[in-house]
Formats: sequence, C-alpha cells, structure tokens
Amino acid sequence: MAMAQKIFLGADHAGFELKERIKSFLVKGGFDVIDKGAHEYNKNDDYPDFIVPAAKSVVKNKNSKGIIFGASGQGEAIAANRVKGVRAAVYYGNNPEIIRLSRTHNNANVLSLGARFITKEKALEAVKSWLNTDFSNEERHIRRVKKLDKL
Repeated sequence: MAMAQKIFLGADHAGFELKERIKSFLVKGGFDVIDKGAHEYNKNDDYPDFIVPAAKSVVKNKNSKGIIFGASGQGEAIAANRVKGVRAAVYYGNNPEIIRLSRTHNNANVLSLGARFITKEKALEAVKSWLNTDFSNEERHIRRVKKLDKL
C-alpha cells in the first residue's frame, strides 16, 4: 500500500481559520497532514514562526508539499522562499491557470494562500487542483527549476 503524501501546513492568526478548514479536508482525503502551527488563534503571532518550520519540513521530506496561509500570502511566500529548495507560489483565487502553471512549469512545492483575498471555496478548489497537478518534466522546466534550486 502506498503511503499518503505528506502535507505540511503553517499559518499565522490571519490564516488560522482557513488552515483549519483546509486541514480538515486534507485529513478526510487521506493525506498525512503535519500542522506546524499556529495551533490556536493569537492575533499577535508572527508568520515566520510557523511558515519557516513548514518550509524546512517540505525540503527535508522528499515528495512532500506545503500549504501556508496568511493575510495576503505574500509575506508567507517570501519567508518560505528563503528556505533553500522551496518554490512557493501565491494564489488569490482569480485565474486558476496560475495554480496549474505553478506546478507544471515551476514544480512549486509550497502553495501560499492569502486568506483575506480568497474565499474558502476558491481556496479548496485551488488546493485540490494544486495537489492533482504534476510537474511537466519538460527539459526546459527541469533546467529552470534546477537553476532556482542552485541559488
């Protein structure tokens, strides 16, 4: 029997509620979900405290992915992308093609969602699409991702 894919989650107070909703969906879907926090709502917490551990876990666990949450998703993606080997993409819920391209062209291993800019329904659709989209493995995309990972 194949092991369930590991998904690491991280969120600050602004993304806490959306993280909990997505976590429930993932657990019901049979994913191996590891929540790096926040584990309770605290309006004074700081996103790097949760995002960086989630990002580091993605890099340490080959073939895992991360989903991170904050107010805009921007600071969270910036924090995650500071971890060597992370390729975090931000999504706000507009054009779903962004989700597909983040996986097929960039092999994004972290999805950053801006909880104040996306509905719970759009976030759920994005997560489903992102998890079900594979990297293209086209030579040009492999070459580009390797260049990113060398930085």
